[in-house]
Amino acid sequence: MALLKKVKSLIIIVAVFIIASGINAQKESSVPYDDLQNAFKLSYKYESEGNFPAAIDALKKVYLSNNYEINLRLGWLCYLNKKYSESMDYYKIAMNLMPYAIEAKLGYTYPLSAIEDWSKVADTYIEILKIDPNNTIVLYRLGLIYYYRPDYQKAYECFEKIVNLYPFDYYSNLMLAWTSYQLGKGKEAEILFKKVLLISPDDSSALEGLNLLK
Repeated sequence: MALLKKVKSLIIIVAVFIIASGINAQKESSVPYDDLQNAFKLSYKYESEGNFPAAIDALKKVYLSNNYEINLRLGWLCYLNKKYSESMDYYKIAMNLMPYAIEAKLGYTYPLSAIEDWSKVADTYIEILKIDPNNTIVLYRLGLIYYYRPDYQKAYECFEKIVNLYPFDYYSNLMLAWTSYQLGKGKEAEILFKKVLLISPDDSSALEGLNLLK
């Protein structure tokens, strides 16, 4: 009988805890929509004026840890305000809330780039490509990281994929041309540099590359 009473007491305690947690969760998401919309509106206004601290404060007044949009925007505003550690924290929350959201992962790379943590930037790009293998923005940026390491073979794979998707794109053709040159693929580099000149006549970088191939 004593054991049964203890079990019942334990059940009651657990039930109270669950109810309390539910109430806290409701409080967490109880900001009225009008207040939320107004906070975003003010944040855009202050951002356009270059007043990033005020834009941040406007959103912090309605902050919800389980709100993807607030955390995403605070990540961006803190980045603009050069609060890189804080920016990364908000972007991490956004990424945890929406694991497949590419915009949050791209945002995360901005403060990482600002502090020149290129290894984490590259790792984040690779995570994005697992979700979206043909993301040309990410492929190009990752290709640049590989190129300047230098890891020309990996850079080549990134730029080649973009050129296959967008055969007349200036930037990817130019970088594929230079990567081919670095890999000793002279004929391919020449063809690509000449293609760049079709896109951008008298392009100084393409002309320099062709001159080196003579």
